[in-house]
Amino acid sequence: MTSNQKVSGITLARVMKNSEEMTQTAPVSLYQQAEHYGKSKVVKSAWQSFGLAAFAGAFIALAFVFYITVTTGNDGSAWGLMRLAGGLAFSLGLMLVVICGGELFTSTVLSSVAWAQKLVTGRELIKCWGRVYVGNLLGALIMLSLIMSARMYELDGGQWGLNALQIAQHKLHHTWLQAFVLGILCNMLVCLGVWMTFSSKDALTKAVLLMLPVAMFVSSGFEHSIANLFMVPLGIAISQLAQPEFFISLGIDAAQFTDLTMSHFIISNLIPVTLGNIVGGGVFVGLGYWLIEKSAQKIKSPLALCVPQLETSAQIHSISTSGVSNKMPKTIQKLCVQDLMDTSPLTIASELSVYAGLALLSDNDCRSAPVLDENQHLLGFISQQDLLRSLWSEEFARGVSYKVADLMQKEVMTLSPQDSVAELIELMVVDRNKLFPVNESGILTGNTFKSYEERLRCASADKPSVFPVVERGLLCGVITREAIARKVCDIYKV
Repeated sequence: MTSNQKVSGITLARVMKNSEEMTQTAPVSLYQQAEHYGKSKVVKSAWQSFGLAAFAGAFIALAFVFYITVTTGNDGSAWGLMRLAGGLAFSLGLMLVVICGGELFTSTVLSSVAWAQKLVTGRELIKCWGRVYVGNLLGALIMLSLIMSARMYELDGGQWGLNALQIAQHKLHHTWLQAFVLGILCNMLVCLGVWMTFSSKDALTKAVLLMLPVAMFVSSGFEHSIANLFMVPLGIAISQLAQPEFFISLGIDAAQFTDLTMSHFIISNLIPVTLGNIVGGGVFVGLGYWLIEKSAQKIKSPLALCVPQLETSAQIHSISTSGVSNKMPKTIQKLCVQDLMDTSPLTIASELSVYAGLALLSDNDCRSAPVLDENQHLLGFISQQDLLRSLWSEEFARGVSYKVADLMQKEVMTLSPQDSVAELIELMVVDRNKLFPVNESGILTGNTFKSYEERLRCASADKPSVFPVVERGLLCGVITREAIARKVCDIYKV
């Protein structure tokens, strides 16, 4: 078709999925998922966040119990291999947190990304960190009471308890600066491990991705504040509560563990390690990636800033005229899309959360709406069905991090204001291939003959009931099947 030929019928503008186009839809990056992840941590209800934090503290405590068990009685083994085995065992803790659901302070500091993006306030951020830290402490202390009540320190003739004492004491022998730096190194690996899990929704894949970062920080002796909330108090409890016979059977003097005190622990270990964890995860990883992303956005073109991006050039399909509209009343034949379209339709911003998008549609009694950028360019189309489907996939949990941009339909059929309403009606309600099942030569393709009325019952069209109307690349309205039905009713009313 040449440029001076008139395109008959309705033209449908469809977004082209062509990898060679500069403006192809961009997938959601790991950074964007981290941003959603951080915000979801902060916006959770206080009690939900605190409860999940208690679970996370218990999970990490269980992982340290596993570590002590694996590394007990291996004095003759290679030092590095023994610590690697312990590190792999300890990775169970972060697996439980990520897969079973938990709020762990050392991964929650990644919410610094959401704060840097001004999605949450500094006050909200600090409150979130505080309640998660206290929740982790509660979970760790509950597990401590259970482990001491079970007298697990007497395992292997008391070697299990001796191993726990030595691990706890070793943690208090770092200098303040050393503990701070070891905390930085630890949480860099924890947060990078969590960051990697954003690349998959498969639970097994997430578990495998977490194993090596955790195994490295544990085997290398890096310091994790929440693990220490269980490990050092465990050593203190054993040194204070174990019977004298426990130390006599091991042939050691209980006095050599007198430095295991709460004040020594808090000042020499917990404070510097906690601060180091914040710097390692919240600053080095979280704000580090934010600075890189911010720098990258400065050199992008304005079009590339649209998330997700759509093509400026669309593939045009012409629908051949059927002649049906010529047999309709002239009142309908004369109608154009611009006569019935809503020129002030509800539109949705791509950055809205799944909850805000669903609420906006429901409050305005709309089943679907166009998604626009700040320049009124059409990015996609979102429906209640799309949003509810995403919530269903996440079992309707609170804090789902999806945005409208992640869920909207990116392949959009659009109309121009001058298109014929008569032919739009046909497009919306009739599938001509089902109604007239013939090949290009006009030969019946079905094996059995059905009457026109029978074929018509089965010839419903699989097309939207709402169409965006676009002119010169900008949205100028929407036209709905309801608006057309109301007009038809006005024409035929008696």
